[in-house]
Amino acid sequence: MTARVAIVTVSDRASRGLYDDKGGPAAEDWIRGVVTSPLTVTRDIIPDGHASVAACLRRLVDEGADLILVTGGTGPAPRDETPEGMAQVIDKELAGFGEEMRRASLREVPTAILSRQSAGIAGKSLIITLPGKPAAIATCLNAVFAAVPYCLDLIGAARIETDPSRIAAFRPKA
Repeated sequence: MTARVAIVTVSDRASRGLYDDKGGPAAEDWIRGVVTSPLTVTRDIIPDGHASVAACLRRLVDEGADLILVTGGTGPAPRDETPEGMAQVIDKELAGFGEEMRRASLREVPTAILSRQSAGIAGKSLIITLPGKPAAIATCLNAVFAAVPYCLDLIGAARIETDPSRIAAFRPKA
């Protein structure tokens, strides 16, 4: 089965065409460089705000996305409401993802404590929220992605394999 990966860029400026989306392409390049099994990738660019995030995530879950990566809107600014939008959609939060992404980011920048990225499960979809900057996206995905394939297995999503020279996926021995 081909894994379906959806990438969502949350940005008022990029959604209006005033700013080139850098987060979405960076997330897609990262995922294509790590995942070795068949996958399809779709990308959306939406405005900031909890309502737009929730509506997009609901649609992607309903369409059967296995993994949804959301870049942007995780900071403390007034329009940064990606976590609030995700909270309206998920059945379970996976707080360890956010903890580990912040820990990894703190090694690079002291303002990582301002980031509110996290992860959660909605049906058979794993949703991971990420910062919007390409370097921060790579830092965060490098920190947590070893757990993603097994999480997808546990929730009944498509199975993915990774290039062990990039990310060694962890699956407990049966």
